[in-house]
Order: sequence, then structure tokens, then C-alpha cells
Amino acid sequence: MTQHSRDTPQFYLTAPSPCPYLAGKEERKVFTHLVGERAGELNNILTQGGFRRSQSIAYRPACEGCRACVSVRVIAKDFSPTQSMRRIMRRNADIASEMRIAVPTSEQYAIFRGYLDSRHRDGGMADMTVLDYAMMVEDSHIETRIIEYRRKDPDAPAGKRAAGELVAIALTDVLSDGLSMVYSFFEPDEAARSLGTYMVLDHIARARSMGLSYVYLGYWVRGSRKMDYKGRFLPQERLMPEGWMRVD
Repeated sequence: MTQHSRDTPQFYLTAPSPCPYLAGKEERKVFTHLVGERAGELNNILTQGGFRRSQSIAYRPACEGCRACVSVRVIAKDFSPTQSMRRIMRRNADIASEMRIAVPTSEQYAIFRGYLDSRHRDGGMADMTVLDYAMMVEDSHIETRIIEYRRKDPDAPAGKRAAGELVAIALTDVLSDGLSMVYSFFEPDEAARSLGTYMVLDHIARARSMGLSYVYLGYWVRGSRKMDYKGRFLPQERLMPEGWMRVD
């Protein structure tokens, strides 16, 4: 019987299932486990090769006859916001963000639950309990952070942590060359703020300040209402068969 090292990745292929992005399509994924001492190194390599992380699993689409899912990463140093993005930044000038150790809280889960019930009631995460949420945050063998977005407390002393109302959260991996947005969500009553876009803009600014080249956004899917927005953050690189290609 062949023995495989815990640090040697083994890849598996899922059975076909309905595609969550394009009607009438089926999806398959190739995946591996991110465990052991080399989990961080492996996650870097796989993310740069178009994989995404979910807890201790790294996966990427492996669909027969379809290549609609395209990995995208924003080029942080060259990024220039559009006029509408600048308006979103001004609209959220009263929000402060803080990167923290990835520890789940009941305050985060309340927003997560409301977000799912409002936006993804029929999605695969709809039944996640508070324990499932805790696993999503904590089940990581790599450098993962929580970024909390709160209303600024006007009474807080200068330089002190913002202690106002929590409105949005991002679960983010810190890679050797960038930040990878694993999952983000926000208070559904604050939809007018465009917090999803604001969090991406904040990550781009953070990547620049940390000396990192990219912000990995996951999969851009042309024709999918859920995923098409990722194509607006330019310039970006898209992973094509010949490698990462710049799009301005």
C-alpha cells in the first residue's frame, strides 16, 4: 500500500452538480486539502494557479466543455478607481476598518445570518449555524485574518480602535504576493452603501500599504449577475490558458 505524506497534496474530482452561476450548466471541481506544515506554501502556489480556499480545502472549477470561471486579481499599485467608486468611498467616509486575528464572534454571525437570509436564501450556505460559521473562520492552517468594518465612534480618542456599530466583515488570506478575499458579507439594511465594492477598494489600499502586488477576487464569470462585478476593478490580471494576462 502506497503511503502519502501529509505534506504531499492529493487531488480529487467532485461529481457533477448544478452550476450556481450559469443556468442549465453543471459544475465539477478539483480539490485538495490544505493541511500540514506546508499548508501556507501550498495555498500560495494554488491561489496563484487559480484555486480558491474554503476552510481547509483548495478547489478550482474542472467543468467539461465550459471555461466561464476566470480567476482574477487586481493589480494594486496600478489600480485607479472610477468616478462611481470614488462616490462609494466618500459615502463610506464614516466607516473605519481593522484587520484582526481570525476569531468568530456572535456580532459577526448576526450580520452573516442576516446577509444569507437576505441575499442567498437558496444558496449552499443558507443553513449554516453559528458553529458552521465558527468553523469557516477558524478552520485554516494558513495566515487568515478578519477585517471588520465599523461606523466610526465620534467620541473615541484619536488613534483608538473604532468601537462603533459593525456593518461588514471580510475573511481574508494573507499571501506572499497579495490578499485573497475568501468571503465577505455585510449588514443587508446598509445595501445603499455598496459595501461589497467598498471592501474590495479597502483591500486594494491595504495591499498597497503592505507592499503586496495583488488582491485576489476569485472567479469572474461573464453573464453571471453574482460574479460579473469583479470585472470592474481595473487594471487586473485574468488567468488564461497561456498564463496571467493583463486587462486594462
